[in-house]
Amino acid sequence: MRRRSFLNLVVGTIAVLPNAGGAQQPKPNIRRIGALWSLAEENPDMQARLIQFHQGLARLGWSEGKNIRVDGRFAAGEAARFEQLAKDLVGSSPEVIVAQSTPVALALLRQTRSIPIVFFSVSDPIGSGLIASLAHPTGNATGVLLYEEGITGKWLAMLKEVAPKTARVAIVANPKTTPFDYFLRTAKAPAATLGVDVVPTPIETAADIERALGEFASKPFGGLLFPPDTTSIAHRDLLVALAVKHRLPSVYGYKSFTTAGGLMSYSTDVPQQNRLVASLVDRILRGAVPADLPVETPTRYETAINASTAKALGLEIPSALIARADDVVE
Repeated sequence: MRRRSFLNLVVGTIAVLPNAGGAQQPKPNIRRIGALWSLAEENPDMQARLIQFHQGLARLGWSEGKNIRVDGRFAAGEAARFEQLAKDLVGSSPEVIVAQSTPVALALLRQTRSIPIVFFSVSDPIGSGLIASLAHPTGNATGVLLYEEGITGKWLAMLKEVAPKTARVAIVANPKTTPFDYFLRTAKAPAATLGVDVVPTPIETAADIERALGEFASKPFGGLLFPPDTTSIAHRDLLVALAVKHRLPSVYGYKSFTTAGGLMSYSTDVPQQNRLVASLVDRILRGAVPADLPVETPTRYETAINASTAKALGLEIPSALIARADDVVE
């Protein structure tokens, strides 16, 4: 899939700078940006990211149809499509490629070691083999770190704070669309400290989700942890509904889940991340190389609580957690 109708909306929201002195200006060279998005184009989270990304580029002087063309592919959460879409995109010879998620970035790196790649929604770029180090990526990829390693412990601690009797926590995600083993590994030490057992719960389809959460809910004192995952985003409403149905306290890696009815989330500032992606693309288009661009790390986190969902689950949110929350959904 190539440039899509959403660009009409994006371009319409971006102000175009007037020509100096009103003189006719020569048409600028059109720079080509490739993008492989792991979500479906019509997904609300994807639409928001696209608008924020293009607005970020516009602030830096890049406008679709004026001096850039963004050639996008949308995998719609289907991991089996990543490789072919990566091959297709690399074959179109863009100057820089934006990659959403770890498996998407890896698929692109298998296709090219020369075209610059800017990744985001990536939590373990070193362990996954995308880069050598955050400060010195060394290869043709750099990007924006989604979460630092301690995030898993923070999510587990929030569950225990809200539901102190929690003894089992299912980590729910698709190993094909997120670094599942990374989240399991980083959960081990904090889980032991908090006195909870981590239950790996891989999912891929809606049927998997219904079966897995139903089985997990059959035993008491359970909680759910949903790390950032393309599959989870695609099935967000189902996951939120099942968590409430089975009366399982849950914590999510994206605020959009809390807004949609999930109990609580602790997440990075997604609009800030999209602006950082645009900034890295800008620097590469102006001559920088990925090996010289350190990976950007998150500087702002957001805690969101859904008070209505807490009430439905019979939970009383501690006042200390309410005080720390950036957003309380009533």
